[in-house]
Amino acid sequence: MAALFGSRVRRLRTAAGMTQEEVGRKTHVVSTRITQIERASGAKPTLELARALDAVLGADNLLVELWPYVYRETFPDWSRAFIAHSERAVSVRQYAAHVVPGLLQTEEYARAVLGLDALLDGEEQLEERVTARLQRQERLSSPDRPELCVVLDEAVLRRPIDGHAVMRKQLERLLDAAAERHITVQVLPFDQGGHEAMGGSLTILTLPDGSEVAYTEGSDYGQLIEEPTNVARYKMIYDRLRAAALPPLMSLDMIRSVMEGDYRGTNIPSRSERRRLAQEQLQQSGRGRLRGGRRRVPRRRSRP
Repeated sequence: MAALFGSRVRRLRTAAGMTQEEVGRKTHVVSTRITQIERASGAKPTLELARALDAVLGADNLLVELWPYVYRETFPDWSRAFIAHSERAVSVRQYAAHVVPGLLQTEEYARAVLGLDALLDGEEQLEERVTARLQRQERLSSPDRPELCVVLDEAVLRRPIDGHAVMRKQLERLLDAAAERHITVQVLPFDQGGHEAMGGSLTILTLPDGSEVAYTEGSDYGQLIEEPTNVARYKMIYDRLRAAALPPLMSLDMIRSVMEGDYRGTNIPSRSERRRLAQEQLQQSGRGRLRGGRRRVPRRRSRP
């Protein structure tokens, strides 16, 4: 993709009758940087530079649209493979232990979470990562959008990321997302105790041909699992998590209560009642959506 990006820059520059030095001067970089981009050597172009080149060369957003694919080439092989699978998946099932999954993050929340990376190389790199994350969210509103089922650990709701205002907007985003027919949000409460996926996140992807892959991720690692026997094991883990979580309507009630700062008002069934529901849901997990998965609440009207 870097080579494709570079060839497009060279073709546009030649068509415009400009030298590399002229393009470099107008985009505020040295001419050797333009040479590196055209030859796909050296560092990848930044988003800011892609935008500048697009404007100077009159590319009509072509270079900006190509940039995310160039950016992904800096990721490890397993990460790029996971992203490629995600873009084709017809079903996405996720468990999140620490933060809201990227597909449902607000821009402010995403910036705060991505900004926590100790290896982050400045504000420009942060903005590139935020842009790439928000672009991946666009698939949720596309014609081929996947079914998305998310189980959030209660810690995700209660950990204050970047202050009350950012968290409130993020929780509102979860409520709005859960009102969509193709999105289900559930919460796994603290009192459920330990489970097999503690310490990281888990994603199960169903691809168009019916095959499935699993992906686990911690703070500094990721693993893509494609061997069917191992994928089946992770599917069982996910089914147990979803069965142990609050049903969708009760989950939304907890999210609202956390958002309003009134945990005591949360309508949570007793542990014995949840065990009974979990048994029923595990029995139904192979026959479509879990109990309550199709019920939806209307969108909340914004206050004047």
